[in-house]
Amino acid sequence: MIERLRIRDLAIVEAADIELGPGLNALTGETGAGKSIVLGALALLAGARADAEAVREGAEEAHVEAVFRTAGLPALEAALRERGLEPEDGELIVSRTVSRAAAAGPRGEDAGGAPARGSVQRGGRSRATIAGRLVPVSALAELFGDQLEISSQHESQRLRRPESHGWLLDAFGGLWEHRRSVEKGHAALRAVRAERESLEAAAAERAGRRDFLAFQLGEIDAAGLSPGELATLGAEHARLAHAEELRSAATTAVAALSGEATAADGPGAVDLVATAAAGLEEAIGYDDRLGALAERLRAIYTDLSDAARDIERYADAVDVDPARRADVEERLATLEKLRRKYGREEAEILARRETLAAELVALESGDERAGALARDEERLRAALARDAAALSAGRSEAAERLAREVEQRLRGLEMPEAQLVVALTPSATADGLPCGPGGAEQVELLLSANRGETPRPLRRIASGGELSRVFLALQGVLRRTEGGMVLVFDEVDAGVGGRTADRVGQALAELAEAHQVLCITHLPQVAALATTHLRVAKGARGERTVTRVEMLVGEERVEELARMAGGARVTAATRQHARELLAAGAPPPVRSRRSSKRAPDPPSPVR
Repeated sequence: MIERLRIRDLAIVEAADIELGPGLNALTGETGAGKSIVLGALALLAGARADAEAVREGAEEAHVEAVFRTAGLPALEAALRERGLEPEDGELIVSRTVSRAAAAGPRGEDAGGAPARGSVQRGGRSRATIAGRLVPVSALAELFGDQLEISSQHESQRLRRPESHGWLLDAFGGLWEHRRSVEKGHAALRAVRAERESLEAAAAERAGRRDFLAFQLGEIDAAGLSPGELATLGAEHARLAHAEELRSAATTAVAALSGEATAADGPGAVDLVATAAAGLEEAIGYDDRLGALAERLRAIYTDLSDAARDIERYADAVDVDPARRADVEERLATLEKLRRKYGREEAEILARRETLAAELVALESGDERAGALARDEERLRAALARDAAALSAGRSEAAERLAREVEQRLRGLEMPEAQLVVALTPSATADGLPCGPGGAEQVELLLSANRGETPRPLRRIASGGELSRVFLALQGVLRRTEGGMVLVFDEVDAGVGGRTADRVGQALAELAEAHQVLCITHLPQVAALATTHLRVAKGARGERTVTRVEMLVGEERVEELARMAGGARVTAATRQHARELLAAGAPPPVRSRRSSKRAPDPPSPVR
């Protein structure tokens, strides 16, 4: 439950410190006084979207803060512990701040600076804290969305839209797991079928691409390119193309070294070095220093002789082979075609070959993938059909119980002849799947408000008062097995009065036995049943309009009920009527125990 709610600079509320009690809390006041602002504050704490325009004019930010008591809610406390958020003595302080300052983007930001769900939509920033720690705004919805339920006066109008009826039935029947299975199965089946159809539609294109890749791959493989071949062939081609020049150069070198030229040329270099060495050797006897020089000449003689023989062998080996030259040129021409198409370097050509092979393998596996998808599709279709059948069976059983229990509650709301029918109409799916994402049938509530009338859709025949009572009956049925929620109703009693108003008040009081209920009401019969009565009033302070919220006790409460019953003219009779309502309704309100830990002041603005 919520023990205290503090609001600062939200809409026309400058500052409000509201103490809520267990059971039924009534919020009353003139139309336009600002009661809906309290609902808006609670919605912010539940993670609803915020609007920077909701910040009070002249203020930089709006701040909402509540003290929650989590005792008796083990699931909530476990979820808090998973996030490292521990209530202190069963109390948890939760806050939400909305800044008027412009943000970087169209959406607000969470505590970490990233866009957050449920944040400001028209400029501004929104931040949240739980137990003194900054958290993403989305954490509020995840933690408190199922604990704090706000039903505005427009919520009952949703009953006119049949698409909401399936959710109500599934919630009543505890069929959420079945419904989620159907939703997930339907999405999975559609995804698999879409992929299969895409593969099949592209089959012709895939075949053409496969043939093209196979041709290119075959062209590279047929060439039989090996690493280093281009350089080897280039060098061989150069030798073959200049064989005569190479042989002539070698022959000339041999002649110069060996002296095998014409007689006019004289002796060769080898003979001259030998003659020089012999001359030095003859003179060694006169100077032994010539020995080292003679040895050097002998070594040169030996090297020149070896070189001459090697060059002669090279000249003999030079091959003038036109046939081999033609083969090399043909091979080079083949490789040049590959270079033009697949890369200038051998490494590029070979890498391209691997890429082509990988793509070809992928394309060839497309048919296998299509076959596997077809098998998956049949398996998912069968599973979806089973899940849809289980959901349909659960709905059939739940529909009878829901109708019976709602009718029983409607009798207590002055609709003794009401008959509710939960119609389950098989729905055809345009895409040929076993069912839609919401199951194999359309769910619609039909109502006969009076004896002898044929049940007809709520969207056609129900009045505002009847809708309000059907909605309240549904809420009572749906929440009967739960406890510890905060249920907020905004004028759920709209369109009813007199004895029916008494019954509506009693229905709200019954809900308040298991939940904390906060009800905005204009009916004194409802307000008189509250254990805590709060009045919202609008007034002026200087040049500004302000709203204040105050708890009523004693004669203050009598005066408010008298105003609600009698309007602008409050008489002794209306006051007496108010006292009678209080005496016949709930016991005198008892203030809930205030927390010994007052919620801290709101943090200063983040610039």
